[in-house]
Amino acid sequence: MRRRDFILQSALGGAAIFSGARTIAQAGPLLAAQRPSASPVAGGRGAVPLAPPDAQPPKLKIPEPSPRKIGWAIVGLGKLALENVLPAFGECKISQPVALVSGHADKARQVAKVYGIDSDAIYNYENFERLAENKRVDVVYIILPNSMHAEFTIRGCKAGKHVLCEKPMAVTVEESERMIVAAKEANRKLAIGYRLLHEPFNRRVIELCRKKEFGEIKTFSASNCQDVKAPNIRLSARLGGGPLGDVGVYCINAARYVIGEEPVEVSAFAHQPKDDPRFREVPESVAFIMRYPSGVLASCDCSFGTSESRKYRVHCAEGYIDLDPAFSYTGLRLHTKSGNAETDDTQRTELVLEPQNHFALEMDDFSGCILQNKETRTPGEMGLADMRIMAAIEEAIRSREPVHLGS
Repeated sequence: MRRRDFILQSALGGAAIFSGARTIAQAGPLLAAQRPSASPVAGGRGAVPLAPPDAQPPKLKIPEPSPRKIGWAIVGLGKLALENVLPAFGECKISQPVALVSGHADKARQVAKVYGIDSDAIYNYENFERLAENKRVDVVYIILPNSMHAEFTIRGCKAGKHVLCEKPMAVTVEESERMIVAAKEANRKLAIGYRLLHEPFNRRVIELCRKKEFGEIKTFSASNCQDVKAPNIRLSARLGGGPLGDVGVYCINAARYVIGEEPVEVSAFAHQPKDDPRFREVPESVAFIMRYPSGVLASCDCSFGTSESRKYRVHCAEGYIDLDPAFSYTGLRLHTKSGNAETDDTQRTELVLEPQNHFALEMDDFSGCILQNKETRTPGEMGLADMRIMAAIEEAIRSREPVHLGS
């Protein structure tokens, strides 16, 4: 797969200085002594302006008017949609929620009132196709159980809508391929919800790796683990649950954008304890190693039965890059270490960036692709590539043998 360059954009914040409430009469000689002087400063460098001439910061960013906002239909009103996606629209610039699709009418009506969505823009899973009649809807965002991703992506494309589908893309490779075909036949854009490819911390890691700031990448390690309590759709095999597709896919995708290659071989193992009823249908934990053409090795693990761990480390010839947490919605922290450990000449640095809402970035990026007819950086083909890797991992678990991937 061809790789595009990732360009990091950063924002600089400003500071406002507030003076006291003293009047000129009250201030007297003190204020007069503090008035700006036109005389040169020490060193002969000339007069220094102490404030912008029009009382505005010289680099003040003025928002540009958008030709229009892209209308989004949220499909599925579960925890992710209610706690993260819908609130993120408040930080979007060119995206707005205009429709809801849910199997719970009362909940949908209540959510619609909160977000100012018209009552005639509430749909259920049976009349989903009526979205085709709603010209306010440009995009459908599929936030459903994994087993429903393919069906509603294909139905969304046939209704003439662009689609952003949560990861994992689907349950099987064949479903993923059909989703891509449906989008192409309908001439609609299909993106997969890899939000981390939009947020500043992961993008800074990508930049550091592309520039080889710490030398060649040698190995990559990632862990995405949590403790999932029943009942939960993630524990249902029928609904496409299990740790590999739900949280392991983060490790797989991060390895791709960090290393910049596709793996050629995988080895994997899974653990499914018999004494924990939560895992009667899906594994508790999966560990896997991916080998890349350059020789880089990626060692990853994911679990639904451990304390939380959402991190990765990029081991390079001249240092390493740590993002911990790396996969969380908030609180990401980025550290690097470089130098010669043998001589104790090392330097550990934290790179502080301005955090941003991952979902707002993701949705506005896709809306911009639609407005400007550009390609998304997280296309269906990326989701399909991850599905093929996951299928190879599952085969390696079954066979207890390494599985080769196509070149």
